[in-house]
Amino acid sequence: MDQTAHTHADTFTAEEWKRIDEIISTYAGKEGSLIPALEEIQGVTGFLPESIQRYVAGGLGIPVSHIYGVVTFYSFFTMKPRGKHHLRCCLGTACHVRGAKRNLEKLERTLGIKAGSCTDDRMFSIEVVRCLGACGLAPVMTVNDDTHKQVRESQIGDILDTYADSQDG
Repeated sequence: MDQTAHTHADTFTAEEWKRIDEIISTYAGKEGSLIPALEEIQGVTGFLPESIQRYVAGGLGIPVSHIYGVVTFYSFFTMKPRGKHHLRCCLGTACHVRGAKRNLEKLERTLGIKAGSCTDDRMFSIEVVRCLGACGLAPVMTVNDDTHKQVRESQIGDILDTYADSQDG
């Protein structure tokens, strides 16, 4: 597809747009391909803003309203940028009672962002969730696919340092 069609060219690199085009080409005309295509594209871009949804709609010949419905229905899709290291802080009852709110406040202070936001360098983002299904390990938070159990406010800095120093996701 033509680079001039990209309305967020400043948000994504030419390499990312090239990869998006490759993904669209792979899935174009294939029944049931929307979710896998969106998953792969989100893997490249980190999120699925309206500009990407419109671009995918044009490339796959699917109404933008359908794509928007899928993106907003499934929780693993996001329209907001997420950091390389996505933090989910549980504020369910068990976690809340055991100090999760203090953990969240420490995360926000340390990273200089509020829940629902991403650091300017896109290294970290914070999301509040109501249950991670690990109530016996409360308070719990996850970083990407790693679960941190019985987290204390004093441990937050060390946990973040572990990911800030890592070279991979």
